[in-house]
Amino acid sequence: MTDSIQNTLTRILGGLPPESTAELCDFTIAQQNEVMESQGVTPNVKSDYIPILGESVTYIVASVIINELNEVLMVQEAKASCAGKWYLPAGRMKPNESIIDGAKREVEEETGLTVDLTSLITVETVQGTWIRFVFSGYVTGGVLKTPDKADEESLQAKWVKSVDSLQLRASDIINLVERARFYKEAQKRSDPTWHPDLLPAVQSHKRILLRVVICARKRATNRLNFVISELESMHLPTCEIYPTRSVHVSLKKFMVNLFGAEVPQHRPHGLLNVEHNGIEGNFDGFCLTLLVAFRPPVEDVPIVANKCIWQEINSKHLEESLLRKISNKNETIPLNVIR
Repeated sequence: MTDSIQNTLTRILGGLPPESTAELCDFTIAQQNEVMESQGVTPNVKSDYIPILGESVTYIVASVIINELNEVLMVQEAKASCAGKWYLPAGRMKPNESIIDGAKREVEEETGLTVDLTSLITVETVQGTWIRFVFSGYVTGGVLKTPDKADEESLQAKWVKSVDSLQLRASDIINLVERARFYKEAQKRSDPTWHPDLLPAVQSHKRILLRVVICARKRATNRLNFVISELESMHLPTCEIYPTRSVHVSLKKFMVNLFGAEVPQHRPHGLLNVEHNGIEGNFDGFCLTLLVAFRPPVEDVPIVANKCIWQEINSKHLEESLLRKISNKNETIPLNVIR
């Protein structure tokens, strides 16, 4: 059984979802509410919370498209609140579309160009209900929108060398452009210290989930171990992201649930994958898989009884891959929590 969990981990590192579609969760909103109530805190989210796009959750898609001249594709806003200002092609996902389809649609509507998306470069969150997925990609066709083609989507689009020379709708995109440029250059030179192209995996989820790959070295063997949950069936530990908390707070509460109040020093390193399937007939939830590493060895990281177990990784290739991602911040997709 533990081999099957390591196969799941290998699939996740390869950008694929687990083979099992079972949505196992070790720390649900209902359980988190029970903990809050035991501490004298009144929960502000119902235990049966369901993510519904456009109602209880907002998913934003944005694309940083850079051409061979290192210019960035920018759009001039048409919305009354920011008319005339410039921004990346971005907008809200619509019901019954995938994250990738939503991002492609926004680029075409706002710039007139069609694109292929190559990779996520960043995922950003505000609490558990606002998520922005940021992509890199390249143009495959279309005609650049000029002022005479202005509509409610945008006034025009153009290629820009220096983004900060424009009157921007918001400065938050400057770091996204910088990240995309670094990534594009890393891909050109086949830099092994950067993550490979990674797009969202197609997998349906009813809830908004945080799956954690928790690692630590074992002192006795100097081998990397990871945590397996034994709830219902063996799987990687997973919790619901609490809608009114940041992802970091949800992670902190989950780590306390697994390891007790005195959780040893650990660090979240970035995302290994994103899973979502928004096509008609599926759900509006998603799952983020986050890599977390303990600084102390396994022997100094006790687990709450009957919660999880430590398991040694028996694949040298898998162990080396995880160690690279732990030691190099560019080996994973950044998860930026906006406060």
